[in-house]
Amino acid sequence: MFELKVITRFAAAHRLTMVAQQCENLHGHNWKVELCVAGPSLDAGGVLMDFGIVKQHVREVVGKLDHTYLNEHPVFCKTPPSSENMAVFIAEEVQKLLGQSDRIWVSRVHVWESDDSCATYVVER
Repeated sequence: MFELKVITRFAAAHRLTMVAQQCENLHGHNWKVELCVAGPSLDAGGVLMDFGIVKQHVREVVGKLDHTYLNEHPVFCKTPPSSENMAVFIAEEVQKLLGQSDRIWVSRVHVWESDDSCATYVVER
């Protein structure tokens, strides 16, 4: 099994109700996203997938969140914009761009809201 990881960043604001007093206030983060794709074999060029394609897909999805108030984003109107829920959203949207395949899939997404706090979504296949 092979796995590739790409990293990108974005800035956005949110508020989380019913979590903790501090998180209920409007606040922002400089988020870091680490997305991994996995697959069982390499192509004829000796790679799982071109890093540039994975980066392009991740940038496209994260670009929808960058410099927004996440609570007003259509995806998070009914779902709290937590790091956990953002990881699921990013994984699902990048997977749509990759298409359904047994050759390559999103395997995990880490969403960091600070240097020492992140949520990880591990995609079950």
